[in-house]
Amino acid sequence: MAERIVFVIPDMPGGGTERVVALLANEYCRRGIGVTILLFAGHETAYPLLDGIEVVSVGNPSGGRIRERIGRIGRMRRFYREHKGCQIWAFSVMGAVFSAVAALGQSHFMLVSERNDPNKYEHPYIRNLSYRMADVVICQTPDAVESFPVAIRRKAAVIPNPLELEDTVPYEGDRELRIVAVGRLNAQKNHKLLLEAFAGFAAKHEAYVLEIYGKGELEEELKKLAERLGIMKRVRFQGFCDNVQEKICTAAMYVLSSDYEGISNSMLEAMALGMPVIATDCPIGGSKMYIKDGVNGLLVPVGDAEGLMAAMDKLAGNPGFGRELGLEAAKLKEELAVSKIADQFLAVSEKGSVHGGLYE
Repeated sequence: MAERIVFVIPDMPGGGTERVVALLANEYCRRGIGVTILLFAGHETAYPLLDGIEVVSVGNPSGGRIRERIGRIGRMRRFYREHKGCQIWAFSVMGAVFSAVAALGQSHFMLVSERNDPNKYEHPYIRNLSYRMADVVICQTPDAVESFPVAIRRKAAVIPNPLELEDTVPYEGDRELRIVAVGRLNAQKNHKLLLEAFAGFAAKHEAYVLEIYGKGELEEELKKLAERLGIMKRVRFQGFCDNVQEKICTAAMYVLSSDYEGISNSMLEAMALGMPVIATDCPIGGSKMYIKDGVNGLLVPVGDAEGLMAAMDKLAGNPGFGRELGLEAAKLKEELAVSKIADQFLAVSEKGSVHGGLYE
């Protein structure tokens, strides 16, 4: 059993990875394991954390400044040296890079959790070098594992995201005429596609509104696009919300429009809530890993506005079908319970160095 788990992440202003870290940290804290969240590029903690969890910030956003990065690594190194029995769990690529350098010469178990499509990273050589120095690399899908060189695949394990919705009863009443999306307002999430599809959908379904939860650098650009498409009065930008499940559970449908994902935590949560879900069949396979098209959700091709609009139209025109999809999707909440996923992470960490291979 680990004496202390140190989650390494840039910051926690809200997002899927940050939510996973918060869920796991709280679960381990409840079990009596020491937990630290080490932030290396900020000071925020948007999600609730139990009192026993230590939050340490060792730096601010560097803006590419070498001096800031060197100082950050030095502070990380001191922290790791002062906590000799800790395990390092890096939940970001740069967290893995900085930790690999900071822990050189120290005997720490290091776990890396790959949170996105490995093929989209701009500097794979640096990333792969740090991943080779880790004991375990956790991926969210088999497709993600296959994206890495053999040396990394040999130490990889597939573990999905946890959900904290075991006691949630799926909503079975009449659904409100709202389409909801949850995610950072950045290019990866492709909210432009969603707005374009909704514009066509809205012309046929005049009572529906679109609610987008999240914040990001593209917010103003997306608002201008909604204006140009003539739908701004029916699109609501809701910002970040830490109880988003309560806000969306009675909506008519949830839509994921991403170009690529690890596994969308908000998509899994919507499914576990019993919502009808539409998702792009995006790399690295997280959507198709959990959505059986036409059985517990709908899959559409990446970048296909017409296909997305048709799927939305299909659910709007057949509420009974949507209800069937949602009830089937809700079965996921048992499979992805926080306690079960936390056990899987611990089981991997307790194996120590796994050069014999975990991925099957």
